[in-house]
Order: sequence, then structure tokens, then C-alpha cells
Amino acid sequence: MKESSKKIKQILQDPEAMIRMYAVGAFPMADSKKKEINWYMPEIRTIIPLKNYNVPRSFKKFLKNSDFVFKYDSKIKTVIKSCAERKETWISDELIKAYSRMEKLGHVHSVETYLKNKLVGGLYGVTFRGAFFGESMFSKIPQASKAALVKLIEHLNNKNFTLLDVQYLTLHLKMFGAKEINFTEYSKLLEKAYKTNCVF
Repeated sequence: MKESSKKIKQILQDPEAMIRMYAVGAFPMADSKKKEINWYMPEIRTIIPLKNYNVPRSFKKFLKNSDFVFKYDSKIKTVIKSCAERKETWISDELIKAYSRMEKLGHVHSVETYLKNKLVGGLYGVTFRGAFFGESMFSKIPQASKAALVKLIEHLNNKNFTLLDVQYLTLHLKMFGAKEINFTEYSKLLEKAYKTNCVF
């Protein structure tokens, strides 16, 4: 989406404007080198069907035998910063501040994976009514982010969410049933999600 830098800054300063952008299917990303932020609305989107997802049998067994403990929304800002701690990141300091403002309105949430009381992985995303827009994940030990994703899917189903948007298809996401759809189909799913007022 082509927005002027002035307009983008205005949106980033206004959490309600940020939500309106997400609500139409757009999401922000910062250039890892220039730190400039742009909004994107790809014609092909990736979702994980909440009623038809997949958890590999081997991973189910791993989870059952693991010592992972999961929490929700206890360290949202820490999770976001952990997701940003990589050589190249689209999560700039300006975006972190924007997410903090959205969090105060109840639109940013996290799933955290702990091992021996230490945060070892997690993910965060943006919610609007019955839609969860997944943003990023991190792992400090193997399988920690995948475990958080499974718990997210279970949690969203329990809370009657209807859409889990994960933006782009990766091998990591594909193993959980992620699939690509065109924007027309995606828009219909957004419309359906907005008919339900879910609380994360």
C-alpha cells in the first residue's frame, strides 16, 4: 500500500487507526536497514484454518512429554522485543511503541512458552473481534515457538475466534495446516470474523 511517510507516522501514533488498517487486511513492516515502515496488503494471504488445523503426531508426543509451561499476555512487550532480536528484523523500535499503544486498548496479545520459569519462546499478534493477526514468533530453544503456536490455536478455538491470519506461508507453518488463499476469499473470512466479538 502506498502511503506517505507523514500519513504512516500519523497511523502509527494512533492505535485506533492501526486497528482500522488491520481490519481491512493490511499489516506494517519496517525495512530492516532503513527502518522505514510501510503497510502491506498482499493479494495472496496465508491462514491456519482453526477448525481444520494439523499437529504432527510426533509433535503431539513431544508436547505431551515436555516440561513446557504456557502463559498468555504476561510478558507481551518482552515477547515482541524477543521477536525483534535477530540480525534482520521488520520490527523496529517505532513499531514496538505502536504495538504498546495498541496493547493498552486490548488489541495485542502473546502466548509464552516457559521452561523452569524461564521464557524460552513465544509469539504475539493483533486481535480485532473474531480475528487474530499473527505477527511474529521466537525460540530460544528448539520447539518452543511451535509449542506456543499449538497453544494459540487451541486458545483461539476455545474463545470462538474464526480467523487465524499468519500472513505468509513457511514450511514451519505449513506443517500445522497453513494454506494460501486469494484476497477475495480472505476478505470473506474477515467479514465473518467481524460478526463475532471475541475476548482473547
